[in-house]
Amino acid sequence: MIEKLEKLVDDITSLNSKLVLLIGPPLSGKTALLAQLSERRDAPVLNVGAALGRQLLAVPSTRRHLQAANLMRDLTDESARQGLLLLDNIELLFDRTLQLNPLDLLKRHAHARRVIAAWPGELRERRLSYATTGHPEHQDYGIDGLVPFEIH
Repeated sequence: MIEKLEKLVDDITSLNSKLVLLIGPPLSGKTALLAQLSERRDAPVLNVGAALGRQLLAVPSTRRHLQAANLMRDLTDESARQGLLLLDNIELLFDRTLQLNPLDLLKRHAHARRVIAAWPGELRERRLSYATTGHPEHQDYGIDGLVPFEIH
């Protein structure tokens, strides 16, 4: 599977949006696959929840929504290597208090570099979702502007 992902990472270089989402159920190996890619490409995996969470702790809660996108940009700029950004544990981006559009944020990052991210939701009928309908953090998106990489 890592060979297939590496080929895809090379193939997306010429696309306008260079976003690949690793999609699979919990414990399907998304994190392990990112770790393999990290080792092969000498690019660190950014644990968004841990890194962005640490940064946000220093910001008053009433201002976090104003600074989250900029803090994320700074973190990704530090983590990207050779035009490649690997992201895991992105659930914090869905926190309603941060007022972010997680998929849009990932797509914006993918204009400047290749972004490979583990998606914490599912893909059904060409629709991405995060959390169940009715959950406060529920999101539903089309898959335009990204390349889904399904792990079974």
